Amino acid sequence: MDLQKLVRPNIWGLKPYSSARNEYTGVARVFVDANESPYNEPYNRYPDPLQQQLKNKIAELKGIAASQIFLGVGSDECIDLAYRIFCRPGIDNVVAITPSYGMYEVCADINDVQYRTVPLNDDFGLDADRLLAAADGNTRLVWICSPNNPTGNAFPREAIADVCRRFGGIVVVDEAYVNFSERGSMLSHLAELPNLIVLQTFSKALASASVRLGMAFASKEIIALYNKVKYPYNINLLTQRYAMELLDGMTEIDGNVEQIKAARGWLAKELAQLPCIERVYPSEANFLLVRVGDADGLYDYLLARGIVVRNRNRVPMCHGCLRLTVGSREENELLIEALKEYGRSM
Repeated sequence: MDLQKLVRPNIWGLKPYSSARNEYTGVARVFVDANESPYNEPYNRYPDPLQQQLKNKIAELKGIAASQIFLGVGSDECIDLAYRIFCRPGIDNVVAITPSYGMYEVCADINDVQYRTVPLNDDFGLDADRLLAAADGNTRLVWICSPNNPTGNAFPREAIADVCRRFGGIVVVDEAYVNFSERGSMLSHLAELPNLIVLQTFSKALASASVRLGMAFASKEIIALYNKVKYPYNINLLTQRYAMELLDGMTEIDGNVEQIKAARGWLAKELAQLPCIERVYPSEANFLLVRVGDADGLYDYLLARGIVVRNRNRVPMCHGCLRLTVGSREENELLIEALKEYGRSM
């Protein structure tokens, strides 16, 4: 892969913003370079622009090099930067599966990049041939969410690797829900697939959605481009410290994931017994997609009772569907009881 041919020429030649903290690697005694206040330490100082301490910890947990990690303000920053690095506005295009996560298309529209969609199979499976057939000489990115949102299913890793090998551009695999799946991560394929970017997040299994911290994993050359384009201090000190402490508790986090997976099984079983639920789709995420008779009516019914679900009725291939997050035991029971009441009122 010739990476330079895939990168926007202005980005390849960009001279990034550089602070004195980037240029100095020793132990400083005096900081008078950044016009900071000398009071209120440590919050008076700009944070580490490359989050090296946090990346080292993540690298140890993931079994990869710290130079292969980019940290963004949620996965949304990682998604947006992929467009800004590789796609020329008004010229290039991307290909994505549908239905899938909506931010891929929103970011394409913001960056003036054509967004081409390829429907999944009827069973929500991935058709690599159709996906690649939608690409042309100006296709820079392929988006694959696995486990997929909103369908909940994960794709075989070999099928994704096949797309990477056959596509001449960048393949971005969004693994926001990978902790809830038994298929495992594409991270183990990074060494053999230089055009692969893997996205993960602190929002789902790590239960830190409000912190807004996303991760992109790729070759060190691609990560260097991410660092080149990002704003200098994108991850603040509070977030870096929080994440460091959180990652010390992985045993508890793994236990919570197992509880959610068990609750997913219980919820799926309970839902399948309700007359208002026509189908419960298999899930390898922390949510269930269900088909109902009247999605809009049931959605409004639940809202009126203070229960907020996601209406996917107008999403391609999801007509009549609601997406239900696996909540706490109490939340799940309240949801089931409300659905039973709805069924009795039908």
